[in-house]
Amino acid sequence: MNATQDLSFIALIANAHLIVQLIMALLLGISLVSWTYIFKKMFDVRAARRLTIDFEKTFWAGGNLHALYQNASSNRVSSGALARIFEAGMGEFIKGKQAASGSREALDMGAILDGARRAMRAAFQREMDALESHLAFLASVGSVSPYIGLLGTVWGIMNAFRGLANVQQATLSAVAPGIAEALIATAIGLFAAIPAVVAYNRFSHDIDRLAIRFESFVEEFSNILQRQSR
Repeated sequence: MNATQDLSFIALIANAHLIVQLIMALLLGISLVSWTYIFKKMFDVRAARRLTIDFEKTFWAGGNLHALYQNASSNRVSSGALARIFEAGMGEFIKGKQAASGSREALDMGAILDGARRAMRAAFQREMDALESHLAFLASVGSVSPYIGLLGTVWGIMNAFRGLANVQQATLSAVAPGIAEALIATAIGLFAAIPAVVAYNRFSHDIDRLAIRFESFVEEFSNILQRQSR
């Protein structure tokens, strides 16, 4: 390496050691997947929040529960997470009443209400699992990428100093290109990690807020069903 060597970003990557280049390629691939999940999760969370607000407005407007149930059942995909939770609870409540009315045993409203609550809790867990998908990947990217970049940097610096073994006089201009090549790996690792950490924290906060709204609805709707069963 000499002082007139091209120190542009592209040139440093092209002249880096093969192992360092492979680490950079891995980090760039991780970053690409991470950004894909970030944009997908951003749209998913926004849609879930919007559909939740729309359903809450419709539900608390005081419409007929059976009509609302029919609408939620016929539009399960586009109705939103909260509508599917409502559909699970209302459907189980209706089926429980129908099964009890067709038998000779006394109507056990407590068991029917427990069944509706369990159905809503199961639907709640399914919806939360869907909303939290890929968050673990973003967390892993945020915690691991800097260390992968640091591995590339250490490897590159080792090779830069090994290259100076045959040089009679080691100067800053001789060692600088090799160190610059190595430090790019850490920069790419941070480039992958920082957006992933920010996105993970933001999405976790938004999903937790949605979870609180879902749980509150389960409790409030259970109270409504209990009042209607009297």
